[in-house]
Amino acid sequence: MAGLTANPEETLDVYERQAAVYDAQRGRSLFEARWLARFAAALPPKARVLDLGCGAGEPIARWFIAEGFRLTGVDFSPAMLDIARARWPDGDWRQADMRALDLGESFDGIIAWNSFFHLPRADQPDALARMAEHLVPGGALLVTVGPGNGEVAGTVGGEPVFHASLSPAEYATCLERNGLRLTGFLAEDPETNQHSVLMARKEMPCPS
Repeated sequence: MAGLTANPEETLDVYERQAAVYDAQRGRSLFEARWLARFAAALPPKARVLDLGCGAGEPIARWFIAEGFRLTGVDFSPAMLDIARARWPDGDWRQADMRALDLGESFDGIIAWNSFFHLPRADQPDALARMAEHLVPGGALLVTVGPGNGEVAGTVGGEPVFHASLSPAEYATCLERNGLRLTGFLAEDPETNQHSVLMARKEMPCPS
């Protein structure tokens, strides 16, 4: 972590410089498939899905589009979105920062794979609250986090990027505070190249 700060703007700069390299190196094998299928099973047919931190769209956005979901892709990097728009000119691609997410719309599901964990720990509870606000009652959330409370350095195109995570208990508390119930957590899942994965569902309102 030496010399690396928890500044999301620095992470954005890296993705802007390395967008083409990241896209070329991003695996297409869909090692995420088991979690994507579990997430999709919690959604209605042709559900509205928000891919938060969609990058250039490969392979997550492509999977949802191919499965018939109505996808909205959001990323903070214009360079990454340019690649996604070139692939799917008719797609719904938007630039936004998940720390200030305010789309004025609701979605059946939100996925933030390999994106949410770039936020500093102090910003993560508010970002989760904003995700909860964008979910319909009964909506599903799928997020990659860390295996426990801490900060580590990753790389994008050979440049260092910041990663951070709360503890599983802290996530569960934060989710509950925002009307979400933790439905799954697996630390360093060997089937997903050691990604730590969290799933949650927004509670339905109590009948009056």
